[in-house]
This record gives sequence, C-alpha cells and structure tokens, in this order.
Amino acid sequence: MGRIGVPKPVKLIMGLITSDDHLFNEVLGVLASRYGGVDFESDCLPFECTDYYTPEMGKGLLRRFVAFRPLISRDALVRIKHETNEIEGQFAVEGRRRINIDPGYICAEHLILATTKGYTHRPYLGEGIHADLTLIYRDGDLRPLEWTYPDYASPQIREIMQGIRKRYLQELKEGGG
Repeated sequence: MGRIGVPKPVKLIMGLITSDDHLFNEVLGVLASRYGGVDFESDCLPFECTDYYTPEMGKGLLRRFVAFRPLISRDALVRIKHETNEIEGQFAVEGRRRINIDPGYICAEHLILATTKGYTHRPYLGEGIHADLTLIYRDGDLRPLEWTYPDYASPQIREIMQGIRKRYLQELKEGGG
C-alpha cells in the first residue's frame, strides 16, 4: 500500500486578458490583495491566437502573466478559480466580461490551468472545476502537449513560464515550501 503524502506547495500564476491597461492594473491590485504580493509580471503580449473572446470582450486584446508569492497548496486551485470568476463578474459591464482571468500553478513537473470546461484530458477536481495539464517539464524544458493552447505552446510563453518555474524552485530552496 502506498503512503499518502501532501505534495509540495506550488506557485500561483494567472494569465489576464483585456484591452484596457487601466483595468488590468485595477484588477491586479485586487488579486495582489487577495493572493499576496506579485513577484512577477510579464510585458503585454498581443492575444492573437484565437478570436474566442472577441464577441464578448472586443478586439485588440492583450495578455499579461503574473505570479504570486507566497506558495499555495495545490488543492486551493478550485477555490481560486471560483474567486477569479467572481472578480471577472465584478468588473463586467452589462453581463459582458472586460477581463479574463485564468489561474493556474507551476511546480517542478508541470503547469496546470483551472478551467470550467471538461474534456478528455481535463480531470475533474471538484465544484465544477477541471485541471488542464498544459505544459510538462521534460529534458530541461517546459514542453507542450498535443492539446496545449497554441499561445502556451509558443516559445515566448514557454520561456516566461520557465522563468517562473525557476523562481518557484528557488523559493522552495529558501524554505518557501
């Protein structure tokens, strides 16, 4: 019989998509007050890999990634996804989101995103939330899988996530988990 253990804590990350830089800063303030200090913020990246959000949020969308400190438990992701959905709703206008917040976590072995959409590769976590295994760490790099979103599979975003992973591993060494 295997021994039940608690996995090491993980680094909370979020991808934010909006066309409004002021809104990004306002929402980031809300997120930082709830989840701890932001210890990484990417540059604005054009969000051009899909037009999925265009009908609701318009054109000219930009994406930023942020990472938070302190580290979190893996099972907190379900609660965090519910909370970020509520925050999206608080900033919506006439039922239309103006910002999309995608929480997830990075650990030594992979990047997981939280989603409300089930699919064959998305195990159910509970309370309506599924885990999307987006990138795996293998042979010294974070690598995409056949279902990885095209933007997350891009070298630019994988490099960002690799930097966050290095930051995470350093935090573990320093006793952050």
